[in-house]
Amino acid sequence: MKKEIIEIKRLENLHKYEILDTPPDGYFDDITSLATKIFKVPIALITLVDTDRIWFKSSFGLDAEEIPRSPGLCSSAIMSEDIYIIEDARKDPRALSNPLVAGVMGLQFYAAAPLKSSEGYNLGTLCLIDKEPRHLDPRESSMLMQLSRIVMSQFELKLQARLTVKEVLKNTSNN
Repeated sequence: MKKEIIEIKRLENLHKYEILDTPPDGYFDDITSLATKIFKVPIALITLVDTDRIWFKSSFGLDAEEIPRSPGLCSSAIMSEDIYIIEDARKDPRALSNPLVAGVMGLQFYAAAPLKSSEGYNLGTLCLIDKEPRHLDPRESSMLMQLSRIVMSQFELKLQARLTVKEVLKNTSNN
């Protein structure tokens, strides 16, 4: 029961940002592009985990806008407070049945840093994907966490700007 309540609160928090299904944003695309260069991976995503889907705010190297939440790796990654890493998906029991691993894509490496809201909810991830097994050293893990905080800071700024505009419009219409 407690997990269900936490998930309901997490989803309410996610929807408050009004980011789902918004158009592409060059700022976030720059971050995923930069992440592929920094970490030398072919794919980087900014994901948001919704009720039944994982929606991509930005995807570099993958031509998709969303995937089903189950059995998405990002659904598991948001349960972690730290970097969630699968170094070799062919040997990791958490990923063996995942269609992205067993299927045509052949995902073998996955690393994700949570996008933590100011209220403490993990809304999604900044994740890295490769078709080759890999390892992240402590320095790289730290950089991935830092990039995820930059993404979340931008989400927070956009939310505050939207709330400020609503307040100004409300005050203007009351006068």
